[in-house]
Amino acid sequence: MKNLIPTYSLDKFKPIGNSKHPFQIEVFDANRHFEVQYPHKHDFFEVLFLTQGSGLHVIDDNEYKVEPPCMFFLSPGQAHKLELSKDIAGYIFLFTAEFYLIDKSNKNKLLEFPFFFNLKQENPPLKLEKPNDVAFITQLFVKGCDEMDQTDVVSHEMANSILDLILNTCNQIYPKEQRAIEKGKGHLIVKRFRELIEEKYQDNLSVRDFAEFLNVTENHLTQTVKGLTGKTSKELIKDKQVLEIKRLLKHTDMSVTQICHYLNFKDQSYFSKFFKKLTGQTPNAFREESLKST
Repeated sequence: MKNLIPTYSLDKFKPIGNSKHPFQIEVFDANRHFEVQYPHKHDFFEVLFLTQGSGLHVIDDNEYKVEPPCMFFLSPGQAHKLELSKDIAGYIFLFTAEFYLIDKSNKNKLLEFPFFFNLKQENPPLKLEKPNDVAFITQLFVKGCDEMDQTDVVSHEMANSILDLILNTCNQIYPKEQRAIEKGKGHLIVKRFRELIEEKYQDNLSVRDFAEFLNVTENHLTQTVKGLTGKTSKELIKDKQVLEIKRLLKHTDMSVTQICHYLNFKDQSYFSKFFKKLTGQTPNAFREESLKST
């Protein structure tokens, strides 16, 4: 029996003894092994810097080639799967939002970066073209790893400063046209909306419910989302629902009825019609096709 796609907390990826820290910085290679299921989700943020190797990184059903030197960024709630070569090498920085924002006057800072809760719902790797950028970011990760190796006291302030430098450096390298899109008027509302969809997709909420959470009118939310993403608020909600249904059909043994109840649809008939209208297939047909392709 395959269970639900797991959502792991930060402690799952920490060596014994580091559980008190709201972050983890370490070398990433083929020897890094944790007993985790793929695909899986996190309830924290991740920055993955790869300097060597090849492979594939599947994030929310989008497939990206691993072509180092490059950076991947994951937001809470995203499902991902890694298929990497044995010579893979790099570094990884895992952290909670609370850790990064603890000394920041701007509590929206994480959402302002173009690579977290991307408006276009994409996560292509950031390719590092300049040797100086690669060298600088490598130095930051090496310093971070050194901090984690301190046997007396790991400095949260130092780790926070290192993370801030990594994120701001990557922000400067990020394509200017994408940065402009991500900083347009209303972008924080849309990013917070996407964040809420990730948090509450299982509740099957309406656009009005989300608007109330965001303290804006339903019409304002829809107009802002449409202007920045090209989709309506309802379409973004449905996109997430369909994505989760596909994951559950493909990666678990849950019955269609169980998935219907898990995602709080009113009845199985409506659930099946909803899925077929948006995908062109019944849930069972999609599952059968997925099994044939694996």
